Amino acid sequence: MEKVKKTDEEWRQQLTPEQYHVARQKGTEPAFTGKYWDNHEDGTYRCACCGAELFDSKTKFESGTGWPSFSAPVDGNSVRTETDTSHGMRRVEALCAQCDAHLGHVFPDGPQPTGSRFCMNSASLDFKKKE
Repeated sequence: MEKVKKTDEEWRQQLTPEQYHVARQKGTEPAFTGKYWDNHEDGTYRCACCGAELFDSKTKFESGTGWPSFSAPVDGNSVRTETDTSHGMRRVEALCAQCDAHLGHVFPDGPQPTGSRFCMNSASLDFKKKE
């Protein structure tokens, strides 16, 4: 996989202000406001920045948090994680492996078999409906 690298100005031109804030500045959209938290259609969730496939709708579940939540990425190479110590907390940040966009965080309270909850921001995602 080839990394996507753009300047800050190129990202600003490509993304909406909300997408830029969330994906490039590690922001968070308010709960229950994103366009995908209540989406139940079949398809694939992609990175809003580079288009990389990140999650299949089959792994999406109702977490009650107000953000789209998934039990696993589409494959082991699409999402990378790193430790996030911002806001006085220690969390696991989820990033697009192809362009380093901030997607959200991963928590150990998801459904089996993974036990993971990939709690994502809709602003970091694009949805492609299955045809």
